[in-house]
Amino acid sequence: QVQLVESGGGLVQAGGSLRLSCAASGRTVSSYAMGWFRRAPGKEREFVGAIRRSGGGTYYADSVKGRFTISRDNAKNTVYLQMNSLKPEDTAVYYCAATTDSLATAQAIRYDYWGQGTQVTVSS
Repeated sequence: QVQLVESGGGLVQAGGSLRLSCAASGRTVSSYAMGWFRRAPGKEREFVGAIRRSGGGTYYADSVKGRFTISRDNAKNTVYLQMNSLKPEDTAVYYCAATTDSLATAQAIRYDYWGQGTQVTVSS
């Protein structure tokens, strides 16, 4: 079993950048494919992107493609979400999640472990 803790959220102006971190404990993050999701006020949870368990392959939602990048540092047991060119519509609570699936899936139901979330607010 793995425990996940997100950090790095905050308030940023439109066009700015933030890097979210997802620190894992209990098991190595290299054992999982990792995903990022977000939930904006009054909206359903939304897939942001994911990274495969091995090989580094990534997959992104169209809404963030070209602006967000997921990476992992297995030595630090951490996964990152680099967010550039932020827009007010990116405002949400961001969650990282882990799945024992090898592929980078957008299906939230396939993720077994979730962090508590970190708030990202983008002002216009």
